[in-house]
Amino acid sequence: MRDHDTGGTPETAADKALPGVVVERRVEWGDTDAAGHYHYSAVQRWVEAAEAVLLRRLGLDHLFGSIPRVHFEADYRERLWFGESTHTELRVVKVGTSSLHYAFEVRGDHGVAATGRLSVVHSAAQATGSAPWPDDVRAKLANGGTQEPESYA
Repeated sequence: MRDHDTGGTPETAADKALPGVVVERRVEWGDTDAAGHYHYSAVQRWVEAAEAVLLRRLGLDHLFGSIPRVHFEADYRERLWFGESTHTELRVVKVGTSSLHYAFEVRGDHGVAATGRLSVVHSAAQATGSAPWPDDVRAKLANGGTQEPESYA
């Protein structure tokens, strides 16, 4: 991702330890709207698919169901068309006490199509609020590094 995704500062060695992954997909018919290009909601699905790949790779798939979304924002920059290949890069940018902040970039054949951020919080099962990350989970979230890309195309 570009420097603007990390607040304009160059990546440090600590930033490179933060986990990230790239997932390749194709824009499917169900991802498009009546105009034939991707519907804005497809970006959220692609980002969540990348998150699932990343958490599985880190051995943290037990978190599914205990990390509700508290913030999602996206800037749409370029259209993606039915059948076009997409590359969704998701990277952890901050691990808080009970929160996790991601930045993402979706690229198509003609460059960056969308950028944004997603924040989740750790919530124990049946809890009404957030809970601190267990130490082993925090270590994986802070030091998982870049994972191998995954292709579904």
